[in-house]
Amino acid sequence: MMKLRYKIWLETEGGKVFGDGPLDILHRVERTGSLRQAAEEISMSYSQAWNLMKDLEKRLGFNLLKRKVGGESGGGSQLTEQAREIMMKFEMFHERADQSLNSLYKKIFKEE
Repeated sequence: MMKLRYKIWLETEGGKVFGDGPLDILHRVERTGSLRQAAEEISMSYSQAWNLMKDLEKRLGFNLLKRKVGGESGGGSQLTEQAREIMMKFEMFHERADQSLNSLYKKIFKEE
């Protein structure tokens, strides 16, 4: 039995700026309060996650994370309002695209 599979991401001329991977990392940062912990959960090095966030922020033109340098209570990261907004919009778009693509798939492939 066939299944529809696809990937959606957003790009600028500079390259990929947002997709399922960054969305997942940001959800994990939101839950844990830490980019280091978020990276650890998906077996990504902290430096890879840090570089990914910096690259995406540069391409997007805004910060995704507010970083708190370590101290007595330790460091951490929080999402910016712009990060929350792009996450919400991407999830909404993804859900609607999924509905549309599945409807189109059924129409074309299931009516045979």
